[in-house]
Amino acid sequence: MTESQIQYLSACRDRYISDLVNDVMPFWMKNGLDRVNGGVYTCLDRDGTLMDTTKSVWFQGRFGFIAAYAYNEIEKNPEWLAASRSCIDFIEKHCIDTDGHMFFTVTGDGQPVQKRRYVFSECFAIIAMAEYAKASGDMSYAAKALDLFHHTREMLATPGFLPPKTTAKGYSHSITMMFFNVIVVLKKVTDSPELDEQLKESLRIIETYLLKDEYKTILESVREDGSLDDTIAGRVINPGHCIETSWFLMDAAPMFEDPAHVRELALKILDWDFEWGWDKEYGGLINFRDCKGFPPQDYSQDMKFWWPQCETIIASLCAYKLTGDEKYLEMHRMANDWAYEHFNDKEYPEWYGYLHRDGTVAQPAKGNIFKGPFHVPRMMIRAWMLCNDILSANAE
Repeated sequence: MTESQIQYLSACRDRYISDLVNDVMPFWMKNGLDRVNGGVYTCLDRDGTLMDTTKSVWFQGRFGFIAAYAYNEIEKNPEWLAASRSCIDFIEKHCIDTDGHMFFTVTGDGQPVQKRRYVFSECFAIIAMAEYAKASGDMSYAAKALDLFHHTREMLATPGFLPPKTTAKGYSHSITMMFFNVIVVLKKVTDSPELDEQLKESLRIIETYLLKDEYKTILESVREDGSLDDTIAGRVINPGHCIETSWFLMDAAPMFEDPAHVRELALKILDWDFEWGWDKEYGGLINFRDCKGFPPQDYSQDMKFWWPQCETIIASLCAYKLTGDEKYLEMHRMANDWAYEHFNDKEYPEWYGYLHRDGTVAQPAKGNIFKGPFHVPRMMIRAWMLCNDILSANAE
């Protein structure tokens, strides 16, 4: 690497750790952590004022994971470990229905509010329990995580257990990609043939059905035979999801029989979907595209959300570490600089979540049911680690 590249990565590394420890984690620990009922609130206004005590069950698992992840990788802060345990305890006490399927939202004290057809609450609870097991040394949580993984697969495989979103049968990108990350975290503390089976199955679904060479992307959904559902909904490209999948695959590659093939696939997806997602006029990653170039239906299609920027920052560093190709360092610079210029609040802690296409703030709240302490701190932890790895390898 050149001296300027070393300086750039060193500056990024220092900013990530400083912002995580001095800005993002304190914001959520002070304003979000519920020290009465347990768990975490996420509906916070720009300055941290609580706007709504409804709790996202996703985020009980998400912050349970983040607090333990920060404890494992950044510093052994006992308050972070306690926060992780608080979220997991809240899940176990309040967030699981009698049929074993988790709720989507509950009240502040844990009364059910809403249940949805998805299993993402379960997925985030799994990674929280697994990461907490590593942090605490209590392997009973690794066993709980593996049991929940097994139950999640059972729910997905049981006809009629989860109400279908539509009458159409087919494959979905979201749960397929999620399993890659869930298994990588699980394998830190436990193992089972079931994990390897699911890894192979998820890769098969991506390559056989969802990946489309003719459109140079992964579609969000396809028909049962893998063919294009040539409707507005069926043509959706979510560049942020695709880029997230790319770094999940880079992480999971060593677990496959042919790691080189999986890495090559991951890099191809990153290249393709950065091209689809990057807004050449205003900068930043855009929300949705149509694989045939028609106008997307979603009202937020040309907005800039916080999380695709975070995924691109991570994925580009993963790719640069893997290949040494300077185009990925430039990709990182583009995504990182744009995100910090537009999403980072200059007056209050944490990042905005929702911008208009031109980068102006659409609404200034720091959290809601869908945005909270996950993508931004995960990016900062992981990007800090990647910068360290790259700089250390260069120094050898």
